[in-house]
Amino acid sequence: MKMLGSERGVIEEWLSEFKVLPEMQISNYAATLHRKKILVPALYKVIQDPNNEFLEPVCHQLFELYRSSEVRLKRFTLQFLPELIWVYLRLTVSKDRQSNGCIEALLLGIYNLEIADKDGNNKILSFTIPSLSKPSIYHEPSTIGSMALTEGALCQHDLIRVVYSDLHPQRETFTAQNRFEVLSFLMLCYNSAIVYMPASSYQSLCKMGSRLCVSGFPRQNEKCWKEDGCRVVLDPDFMVQLLTGIYYAVYNGQWELGQEALDDIIYRAQLELYSQPLLVANAMKNSLPFDAPDTSQGGQKVLKVEVTPTVPRISRTAITTASIRRHRWRREDGFDFSNDADMSIPGSPILHGSTDLGIKRKQEGDVLMLRIPEHGSPEPNLTPATREVAPRKAM
Repeated sequence: MKMLGSERGVIEEWLSEFKVLPEMQISNYAATLHRKKILVPALYKVIQDPNNEFLEPVCHQLFELYRSSEVRLKRFTLQFLPELIWVYLRLTVSKDRQSNGCIEALLLGIYNLEIADKDGNNKILSFTIPSLSKPSIYHEPSTIGSMALTEGALCQHDLIRVVYSDLHPQRETFTAQNRFEVLSFLMLCYNSAIVYMPASSYQSLCKMGSRLCVSGFPRQNEKCWKEDGCRVVLDPDFMVQLLTGIYYAVYNGQWELGQEALDDIIYRAQLELYSQPLLVANAMKNSLPFDAPDTSQGGQKVLKVEVTPTVPRISRTAITTASIRRHRWRREDGFDFSNDADMSIPGSPILHGSTDLGIKRKQEGDVLMLRIPEHGSPEPNLTPATREVAPRKAM
């Protein structure tokens, strides 16, 4: 793939300007790097051509950007990771295996930087196991009562169940045993920053998924791209990480490319009898909508989740026996005794603010207890000999 003169000039300028850049201007340089529209396509051409004269200095420059303290420079290098992995795996199974030395060094350099902290100690990756007893945006506890602040719940409040991943050792070279361990970890790093990647990186990710899965198989003849490629051995864990990134790309502008890559991964997983990527890919495919997501609005698209009311909101509005009893007491405490005489006269006018009258006979002598709701009126056909308002029985 030949490069244009303008592309060569952009790459030469990019290679030279960072070397003489003062430390104080790195942040400003990172903020303006994305404005160079010709630079990213030119770098893709260099990476795709293993015989390009700029490949080695470009890989060295990308590594220098990645190990800088500026996070935006790290993301700039990370956007080329899918293309770097594809070219590396393609050259690994080809006869020209000596041409991927600089790409291999770049991938190993990024891996060794990510597994160690600033002091050189290996990082311990951890995550918290979700608890069904605590609400989240995906679920609510089974019962409201389970969230009560009991003594047992308070004792378990500070206990966090954490699962630690295995330590990732540093690697000096790729072997058949550690190749996909390193590449799977690199894809994990890419997926953790995928929201910051440009559209060109999503396209490269989807194309890498399709080419890795169908190269050397009969399905390759159905593709519009005609590249001579051998079969690339794939790992189930690597395919799952690949699916994670493709699923995000499907909802962020790569509907057709993402679905094509998803179908190709299912095709390869069926041939290899890989249960884990097959399960994940089929679940993703069955969850996709019939039509492409609306891309008229800018910004990243995410899956819409209808958030149900949280437990505190439910508890404030729940109707319980205690709330009914308190409501009844408030109404009885507001009874107006000045209208008691009028109530003993048949056909008396309706009490102020009442439209209905509930009369409850109390089984203690011949005394009737009048219970007047908030809106009540006396019944005209009730004429007992004696009417008294019985004191409210203490609860």
